Amino acid sequence: MVLEAHEPWRLLLLRGSAVRQDGRSASLTAPNGSAQRTLLVAALERAALGALQVGSIEAHGTGTALGDPTEAGALAAVHVSVERTRPIVIGAAKASVGHAEASSGQVGLLRRSEAAGIVGGNAQLRLLNPLVAERLGVSTGCFTMPVQAVSSRLATSGVSSFGYSG
Repeated sequence: MVLEAHEPWRLLLLRGSAVRQDGRSASLTAPNGSAQRTLLVAALERAALGALQVGSIEAHGTGTALGDPTEAGALAAVHVSVERTRPIVIGAAKASVGHAEASSGQVGLLRRSEAAGIVGGNAQLRLLNPLVAERLGVSTGCFTMPVQAVSSRLATSGVSSFGYSG
């Protein structure tokens, strides 16, 4: 989903959304990175936006050793393949509310709607999974995952949410 905040009324405009079945994967709970990349591209196309126009992402953030690196790889494949001058700020409410399947996406939307231009911190993030850092290319400065709320210079946000099996 791609959202854009508008001041002063703090309206959110849903610019585009996409739904996709995860397809074949190693197991019922294993995510399919290729399907996630396709979904991200479809949401941007429906929103008529380029990857450079997205300033923040509310990630699904399962907190698992398999799911997080897969999601990070999909995000990087779509958002780092372009010349970035500002990092994308990534937040994930799941650390605060738990793994709640479909309602996790609703929490992501709520979190973006209440904080136009502000990305909430990753409350429980103490040590970044090395595979997530590798996939995101954190050392390149393309992404940032704050532990406290920060301002995003671009009002357009993405919300990533998926249910059982991706």
